[in-house]
Amino acid sequence: MKVMIARLNHETNTFSPVPTPLAAFGNDGPAFGAAAYEENKGKRTAMSAFIDLAEANGASVVTPVSATAYPSGRVDAKAYRTLCDEIVAGARGCGAILLDLHGAMAVESTDDGEGDLLERLRQQTPDVPIAVALDLHGNVTPKMMANADVIVSFKTYPHVDMYETGEHAGRILFDWLNGGPRPVMAWRRLPLMTHTLRSATAQGAMRDAVQAARRAEDAGMLAVSVLAGFALADIPDPCLSVVVVGSGEPAQAEQAAAGMAEAIWAARDGFFYDSEPLADSLARAVELACGAGKPVLLLDHGDNCMSGGTCDTMEVLMAAVDAGLTGIVAGLYCDPEAVEALTAAGEGAQVDLLVGNKRPIPAIGRPAAPVRLQGVVGAVTDGQYVITGPTYTGQTACMGRSAVLDIGAAQLVITERTHEPWDLGVFESMGLDPRRARFVLVKSRMYCRPVFEPISQALVECASAGVTSSDFSLFPYERRRRPLYPLDPMAPSDYDPSA
Repeated sequence: MKVMIARLNHETNTFSPVPTPLAAFGNDGPAFGAAAYEENKGKRTAMSAFIDLAEANGASVVTPVSATAYPSGRVDAKAYRTLCDEIVAGARGCGAILLDLHGAMAVESTDDGEGDLLERLRQQTPDVPIAVALDLHGNVTPKMMANADVIVSFKTYPHVDMYETGEHAGRILFDWLNGGPRPVMAWRRLPLMTHTLRSATAQGAMRDAVQAARRAEDAGMLAVSVLAGFALADIPDPCLSVVVVGSGEPAQAEQAAAGMAEAIWAARDGFFYDSEPLADSLARAVELACGAGKPVLLLDHGDNCMSGGTCDTMEVLMAAVDAGLTGIVAGLYCDPEAVEALTAAGEGAQVDLLVGNKRPIPAIGRPAAPVRLQGVVGAVTDGQYVITGPTYTGQTACMGRSAVLDIGAAQLVITERTHEPWDLGVFESMGLDPRRARFVLVKSRMYCRPVFEPISQALVECASAGVTSSDFSLFPYERRRRPLYPLDPMAPSDYDPSA
């Protein structure tokens, strides 16, 4: 049997001014054909697991494309068409299709990037089984449910189970192809927009929901997924969903989905995050740093690239400096112009230049307002390092050309590209040791935690008015359905999970 396996990942923040052309996918554009295979074989993606399962089942593998981009604005329509055309063409003549998707892709031409792709595949290959692995933050749609046979999402945030999710979805599909039960799916989409900082799976309402999903699987469901959704998208339903994959009677899957949805709706306030004033956060950080042998980790979660941030806002850094914090290692600040100037000046040079706040954010009314900084140029590199884990272990990451600017109170890592601090390598590759800092300030929400929390004394979440803010009131939602909680008041009786 020939099996088509492809990866197309993008979480779209429709309020982000960061464009998403074809070149945004991958370090140097998407990988096609054999390069797509090599990019995933032996790695930790869902596509990696699909490849291993297909080969273990004796199938020949077709890998038309592997394309993943950092979250940003709507995907360029031509780029989306190019990538989807490759996938649809690759599916011809195949006996199974396995897709590593995100679930929250919006395009210039559609709000439902994954649903439209699945619809095209189903129209072309109506009888071919399709299994999909999704991110925990996918916005599930009717088209996605109608045109896939198996959908399984991550159960961890920060995400460390990408491979396991692919293995789970693929195993259900191959068990079916090998004579096992035909999967049936049930779905509930709640009128609930969740804050990303309340979708961490180790605590609170999201932990309880994921634990309930695991219990349902232990009780006989083939897969149960709780998708928190991605609320920073002006689409009709950027909402939490429950997807159940069962076997046998559809009624069993429906009952499981309804029970899960009912429990989540009862706990809906647990998915709301109330931001602390920035000044209070910094004052608390100073107290935590007193006598500490480890740094205090500061998270600038209002501007992180894994939710579509510009990664150039300076609000938290400048507030920290103004509050008297010193010994700060900070990053990553995306400012190609500053990198060019620092590179030209060279290591050891004294510089005076404008940094950050250069990309206006019309959606939240933030104009460009660069900050003038004086300091000394530190290391200048090509910005490449190898991720040591646990997320995307072994992959080469590229920040673009990068440079260090030492302004006295803080040492900044400035990059050409937006980049998530997956690893200590974002600083160590630049000659900085975050363990020796008093404060480590990173533009991140969750993905830094598995590697930076172990070296830190404490963690303080710092709110800023960036495009990934937890303050939904900043964003001009125009297309969303109403009512949606918490933007609209809703009583417990306003949602019926049995419907």
